Amino acid sequence: MTAPPLLSETAVAVCMASLLFVPLAGAGLALINSGLGRSRNAAHTMMASLCVLAIAAVAYFIAGFAWQGFAGWPAHAVTVAGKSWSWISAGHFFFRGLALNGSPASLAAWFGMLSAGLAALIPLGSGAERWRLRAACASTVLLAGWTYPLFAHWAWGGGWLAQLGANGGLGRGFVDAGGSGVIQVVGGLTALSIAWILGPRRGKYAAGGMPAAIPGHNVVLVLLGCLLALPGWAGLNSAGSLLFLRVEPGRVVLIAVNTTLAAAMGALAAGMTSSRFGKPDASLTANGWISGLVASSAGCALVTPLAAAAIGLVAGGLAALSAEWFELRFAVDDPSGAVSVHAVGGIWGVMAAGFWGRFPAGAMGGSSGQWVAQLVGIATLLGFVFPLTYALNRLLNRFCPYRVEPEGERQGLDLYELGAGAYPEFITHTDDLTLG
Repeated sequence: MTAPPLLSETAVAVCMASLLFVPLAGAGLALINSGLGRSRNAAHTMMASLCVLAIAAVAYFIAGFAWQGFAGWPAHAVTVAGKSWSWISAGHFFFRGLALNGSPASLAAWFGMLSAGLAALIPLGSGAERWRLRAACASTVLLAGWTYPLFAHWAWGGGWLAQLGANGGLGRGFVDAGGSGVIQVVGGLTALSIAWILGPRRGKYAAGGMPAAIPGHNVVLVLLGCLLALPGWAGLNSAGSLLFLRVEPGRVVLIAVNTTLAAAMGALAAGMTSSRFGKPDASLTANGWISGLVASSAGCALVTPLAAAAIGLVAGGLAALSAEWFELRFAVDDPSGAVSVHAVGGIWGVMAAGFWGRFPAGAMGGSSGQWVAQLVGIATLLGFVFPLTYALNRLLNRFCPYRVEPEGERQGLDLYELGAGAYPEFITHTDDLTLG
């Protein structure tokens, strides 16, 4: 396998600067998860976010990057029809042998540490108010140490999905510049697994199966999280495009514009969709904003601003409608809307990159067959990654029970697991209307 060319000095500098913004996306998701939950769980959500980010970075450092690798590195492969298909990297644990000197591989390792943390933050929203802290930490080890790097190798590390262009003649192979599939869908499908394993919160569903509304405690935190997420996503999309698509540094302007337009149109679409109930809903509008960001990532460097706006518009509408659909049809109690925002929005973003992506003239395979390559990636996420994630978490739940005791849920995880509330002098709460 041929190693990709080195980045120019300008590209390295722009990539490093972009990566410095990525933690803002994590801060935004943490605030959104906290604000959409009830006040008695706010400190626990923020504490879990910090722990998950830390554990994801360590797990990825120990083993994750060894499984993911980088294009051109040695890898384990299988031969089918006379062609070699890479399925996992043969790298070293603990970053051994990796020169941390600004090389593309070292930047990809830094990018991976941050991205694994973002993916691990997503399930915290779906498991909010009932997921034990130690269980969330244990699940993060599985995600950052195995599930995420495995699919990341297939898409970004020279794996078989990336080889669909060279080996199968399907465009450029699976394309996902900023991680709509690798980060967002992997995290969103993990969130769906967690929500199903944990079951709904106490009082969420009446005896007849109708869901009750359990509003979040602080919409200001939610909207602040949206504003923080924007520069974080712009950095994520820019760094991913430079590393995995090898776009020229000047295209970062297009990436930032497309990211902003997708978020804006996502928020407007979700706000208008929620207005069918009489008035726009702030939390659904916020979810539309994030869903637009999620969908923008796959093709952020390959689509026109008009296409980016259309991608965000559809993503925002899907976020608002699918949240209701999951809640009513599948009894998925997802306090932050993580499944709708990240899994559904991410799948749409991957599809949209195949629809509207404009690839450089003379690129291997051109754009012919690109749509099929994107479909293969989506099928892999739904048909392999999701069952694997669910099975691993289901097994872990047998040894490290995921759900907190009923008393802990009634009392609130702040007091039950941390011993102190987020707002001890200002907020009181009652269960009279929400708990059965």
